[in-house]
Amino acid sequence: KWCGWGEEEETYRAMAGKYRYTPLVWNGFTVIRPLNPLTAVVGQDIVLPCHLSPRMSATNMEVRWFRSKLLSFVHLYHGGKDQYEGQMPEYRGRTELLKAELTDGNVDLRILNIRPSDEGQYICFVQDGSFYDETVLELWVAGSAPLISIEGHEDGGLQVVCRSAGWYPEPEVLWKDLNGRHLPTASETKSQVENRLFIIETAVIVREQSSQRLSCYIRNTVLNQEKESAIGLIRGGSGRQWLTQVLHGEQLLAMGCFSRSSAEGTSSRLQWSGGTSCCQGSGSGC
Repeated sequence: KWCGWGEEEETYRAMAGKYRYTPLVWNGFTVIRPLNPLTAVVGQDIVLPCHLSPRMSATNMEVRWFRSKLLSFVHLYHGGKDQYEGQMPEYRGRTELLKAELTDGNVDLRILNIRPSDEGQYICFVQDGSFYDETVLELWVAGSAPLISIEGHEDGGLQVVCRSAGWYPEPEVLWKDLNGRHLPTASETKSQVENRLFIIETAVIVREQSSQRLSCYIRNTVLNQEKESAIGLIRGGSGRQWLTQVLHGEQLLAMGCFSRSSAEGTSSRLQWSGGTSCCQGSGSGC
């Protein structure tokens, strides 16, 4: 008896008629999954890979992706086309079987706009006539990459803020400098929304002394997942302007100029630029 399955699933499998131990000749297939869990990011798409071994066309087979109940599915391909009657409501309009790969035995499923509730086990079930096989994949859902911005001048320095959303359980947040030293936070707030996910906002004050690079790390201590974003602050020659470079890993995401008015002392403005300099039209001494 299958542990944890209801009577309807038992009946379905009995009707399929597959026996895992065939005494003489085995001419079926095995459904193969990745060895390790997959990680997706909230709001992005993910492909759940699954294929047949030995390789053979799955075009005329039934491909069923489901969670805990076989008859209430995430996605169903049957009779050469997708079937949506009985699909779990939370997946409607968000799934796609990659049919171009079916001839090679790939039965990969794409899930769009990942939600925290998508985390967990997925069963890839393939049936050809009276023979079927299945395997279980594990999907982890991580929070979004931190977004770093400069909010203005405060306490004699620049206030740099790091924001991120989509985390569960409550994550650990760290600021580090270029040498990996931890930086003290000026403020930190963590709020939990209706779907139990945490939204994080943390800030540090950067003294206006020299050019430097700061990194914001947000870490899920349970899944041992970590997201990092960094900002490079390059001080201009006048001491009143900074060239900022927002980075994710080694990729430059944005560049801008942050300047302080000498007449108003604490006022500031931020200009974003697609070029390598923010000094055009800003006067001399940048």
